Amino acid sequence: MVVADSFLADLLRRATFPAAGTAVSCAVSGGADSMALMILAVEAGCSVTAIHVDHGLRPESDTEAKVVAAAARTLGAAFRAETVFVAAGPNLEARAREARYGVLPADALLGHTVDDQAETMLLNLVRGAGPRGMAGMASDARRPILALRRAETIEVCRRSNVTPVDDPSNRDPAFRRNRVRHELLPLLNDIGERDVAAVLARQAPLFAEQSAFLLRLAGDIDGSDCTQLRETDPVLARLALRQWFTSETNEPHPIDEASVQRMLDVVHKRRKATEVVGGWRVSRSSGKLSLHSPEA
Repeated sequence: MVVADSFLADLLRRATFPAAGTAVSCAVSGGADSMALMILAVEAGCSVTAIHVDHGLRPESDTEAKVVAAAARTLGAAFRAETVFVAAGPNLEARAREARYGVLPADALLGHTVDDQAETMLLNLVRGAGPRGMAGMASDARRPILALRRAETIEVCRRSNVTPVDDPSNRDPAFRRNRVRHELLPLLNDIGERDVAAVLARQAPLFAEQSAFLLRLAGDIDGSDCTQLRETDPVLARLALRQWFTSETNEPHPIDEASVQRMLDVVHKRRKATEVVGGWRVSRSSGKLSLHSPEA
């Protein structure tokens, strides 16, 4: 177990790990955030299994599992390696994430931080995901270090004599998140003369709280019933459409506002059918909306 110090003790007070002795799985890519997740889970007294997923996207990726395995062994954690195949092509980052989550336990702990939350909020804003998108990632049991900063996870690794993997894809501007991380957030910090990531992350629970309240109000509305949607408040109608689309498609991201507007055009008979985010098609028949998958 890592020797505790005041720095780690402070981080653990801000983290939300389960009680000591609880068996947990940690998704550990080898980067500083996920390595720190594993270190802190061990420090919190959990019975930890580190799970590394190799996407096979880079020649050196197979060696990263060995780095994680060695760190887990040093910390007294169990280790498991998984391999997935992700073909080259568009939306690579999203497809890799989906493949990774597909082999992880449903309750696996994730190493998301304040900085990840801010990046996600900005990406959702650019996508036009609306208030729900600005709620960012859920602050739930799966994200015990969501209140920590990336600089702190780096320091956790340093103090614990764990050397994280340097993944060059984290600097590749082909990935939109990297441009938000390395270009947009530094620019916003400069313009605002403040730590914008912290400011954004503080807003996420407020957006989540307000979204949850409105979603409860929209809960009794059938998001596929055109008559009911036309007769209800427009704000609640939009939310009902969002809920219906997400529940029917299992899309991982909040639907963008432009897609919601096109669905409303179908509801209000301004068009018979429309294509929305993800290649899904929405059509109207006998006053009801229907969804048709991209493969259909």
